[in-house]
Amino acid sequence: MTMATATAPPDERVATTGPVARLLKRPEIGALIAALVVFLFFALTTETFATPAGASTWLQTSSTIGIMAVAVALLMIGGEFDLSAGVMTGFTGLTVGVLTTHWGLNIWVAIVVALALALAVGALNGFMVMKTGLPSFIVTLGTFFVLQGIDLALVKLIIGQVAIQGMSNVPYYDQPKKLFGSTFEVGGATIHVSVIWWIAVTIIASWILMRTRAGNWIFAVGGAQGASRQVGVPVFRTKIGLFMTTAFAGWIVGMLVLFRTSTVQSNTGIGQEFIYIICAVVGGCLLTGGYGSAVGAALGALIYGMVNQGIPYSGWDSNWLKAVLGVMLLGACLINNWVRKRAENAR
Repeated sequence: MTMATATAPPDERVATTGPVARLLKRPEIGALIAALVVFLFFALTTETFATPAGASTWLQTSSTIGIMAVAVALLMIGGEFDLSAGVMTGFTGLTVGVLTTHWGLNIWVAIVVALALALAVGALNGFMVMKTGLPSFIVTLGTFFVLQGIDLALVKLIIGQVAIQGMSNVPYYDQPKKLFGSTFEVGGATIHVSVIWWIAVTIIASWILMRTRAGNWIFAVGGAQGASRQVGVPVFRTKIGLFMTTAFAGWIVGMLVLFRTSTVQSNTGIGQEFIYIICAVVGGCLLTGGYGSAVGAALGALIYGMVNQGIPYSGWDSNWLKAVLGVMLLGACLINNWVRKRAENAR
């Protein structure tokens, strides 16, 4: 007598995920497609956009936005927001400018002081969020207004104006300018060193997210903070570290702006914080945390930079940029939601 062999039904928990599903699950796939579409559109409809001179312009614009967008993306993956990220760029640049041009401090010492102050503000933001339980939106909005007041009122009180002048006359100015304000030629295009900083920040952030324990902690605290704490994730330390990361990125961008233009104004960076968030969302980050990509945020910044320069190259009114940003934000949210649903079904 032969016995029939029963075949167990497949276990959905160990179901094999196909290559299409794996591709669709990548947070940055939507931003990559959008970046290609935007590039092709402006390259085909304008004469300047795809030239070396045109490319150097939108790459430079994308780079400073991209550095901040990557840092903001890490924070958003961790479930928080930082509305003081934009004003931090002006705060750090003004700190260096006041300390050197008005008080004669060595320029390298002034740069380190600006970094220390930025990290202190970032740590304070994280500490207040974790200790008070207030939403990071409220805490960093308060920090935004404090720093804005310092940039405007305190700087004017000290130097009698709201813009730094004479930075190029500061002793040893040329040394940090090589690090933060230099350019080089590639294929006829003048590339600003900020592009290298942008690429480096994106690579390091991606490595941290995908290859380190700290990256696992960032995803964990953003997805389920309570459960993360129960399994031993250092939630307090991780959150403070993320806020310090956005402050550190603000310092980098502040130095890049200062040494590229040799000046900085008290309104530098104000309003940019929402652009960073838009770039992160376009790159696949969820507003609810726990999901996103550093590469996606960098691509979101690239899209912004291309649109920012492509609109005037096309002869359009530059005021349309704001409308495009709104469409980008809403479109990214809808596309990301659609992609995740397709990924869940493509098995």
